[in-house]
Amino acid sequence: MKKHYSINRILVYVFLASMFIVSVFPFYWMVAGMTNTAVEVIKGKMTFGNQTLSNITTLFTTYNMVRILLNSLKITVFTVLGTLIVSSMAAYGFQTYASPAREKAYSIIILFMMVPFIALMIPLFRLIVKMHLLNTHIGLVLTSISSVFIIFFFRQSFKAFPYEIIQAARVDGAGEFRIFFSIFIPSMKSTYAAAAIYSFMSSWNAYLWPLIILQTDKQKTVTLMISSMSSAYFPEYGVIMTAIVIATLPIIIVFFGFQKYFVQGMLGSSLKQ
Repeated sequence: MKKHYSINRILVYVFLASMFIVSVFPFYWMVAGMTNTAVEVIKGKMTFGNQTLSNITTLFTTYNMVRILLNSLKITVFTVLGTLIVSSMAAYGFQTYASPAREKAYSIIILFMMVPFIALMIPLFRLIVKMHLLNTHIGLVLTSISSVFIIFFFRQSFKAFPYEIIQAARVDGAGEFRIFFSIFIPSMKSTYAAAAIYSFMSSWNAYLWPLIILQTDKQKTVTLMISSMSSAYFPEYGVIMTAIVIATLPIIIVFFGFQKYFVQGMLGSSLKQ
């Protein structure tokens, strides 16, 4: 029995180690690729080289990397802030204000999660054109701050918030905005952190919609720049790997910086702090 248990345990560790290698290998190959030349990357070299500084220099001199990173950062920050405010206020309204049509309206909104984005692209594009916001960051942000999934996520977390606190604040004369910003948000910071990470990753990695909206190199984001680099006649794979590593760093920093709150928010333990 003991021998059988030890064999099972060994198999579990072997499986976990294999999954770890499979998960980490793309990141290792990406970091190793940024230290090699394009020819070495094509040949499949998996060891580290000495071309890191050369690739970084080529990236920042050939492409306006600083402006592109600032474009992505600006779009992402405003999208995250707008998504958190709009989605959380919508979820707060759905959870706090009872009415006969509330659940019906909420169900209709949830149904939009089943609509693929490709079905909305043409209507959204025509709307942006009529608003004269084509090829602007404002147009991209305004069409990205509404997220049905984030509304759903916030409402599910808000169900754990004691409604008696809201009632007591109303009795004391506090307005809805004061309740929301002074009581509600500080109590649900883990939920906001989890939603912020999800929104940040979605906005930073967005490709299809920015490709349609942003039509000049001056306005492009880092994902569009990497795509254009990859489609060149002679792709500089070492430089491309360098750009990918730089583009991945903000996501890693945000995720590990808010990892504790992210786990708490996903487990619905926002109030247990």
